[in-house]
Amino acid sequence: MGGSRYRLAASARYVSGFVALEHRTVGVSVRSLPDVASRSSSHQVTELHISLIDSDPLIWRRLLVPTTVRLDKLHRMFQSAMGWTDSHLHRFRMADDVLYASYDHDLLQGELDERAVTLQQALGDRTRFIYDYDFGDNWEHAVTVEGTTATRPGLKYSVCIDGQNACPPEDCGGIGGYEHLREVLADPTHDEHDELIEWVGGPFDPDAFDLIAVNAMLQRLH
Repeated sequence: MGGSRYRLAASARYVSGFVALEHRTVGVSVRSLPDVASRSSSHQVTELHISLIDSDPLIWRRLLVPTTVRLDKLHRMFQSAMGWTDSHLHRFRMADDVLYASYDHDLLQGELDERAVTLQQALGDRTRFIYDYDFGDNWEHAVTVEGTTATRPGLKYSVCIDGQNACPPEDCGGIGGYEHLREVLADPTHDEHDELIEWVGGPFDPDAFDLIAVNAMLQRLH
């Protein structure tokens, strides 16, 4: 927990430090990122580590989020931070019998409406949960609470403070399909190379991670 407290303290300075940045990504100026912070009072901020289970090398992000964020908004934060396009169903698994999902589809037996609960309420005493995305490709994300603190300024939006590796392309077939895709793209002599290069939309770098671009996407969430 000592390391988490250090990172959280450093992260408050990190958020304030955005004021010195000037970089434009997808038409959004990161100079405006300090506006995500409310200066009115101290607020609870939770540090989350989210990683794609069974990815190798591990695809992960470290986020600061408002502790009282609703799960439907946390879902959008996870989508933007990881690099998904929110094209499929999702759910939060807090425990085997505690599931939160989107009200956009008919909730299954045992599923609760994610709009009706905050991260803090859903967690209770837990420090880990699973975030599922795309029940066909079955992308499972392990989410760990690494720390919670009161900060001033508080966050209205999420801030990504670290991460590694690119998000897999949507609909590539889950972990096994993504491993095959990477192997083919890395081998220009493979029979499927040209076909998959076209399918993925051009050159794809599995090691890519752009922190500023991720934060620009997070800033656009409402």
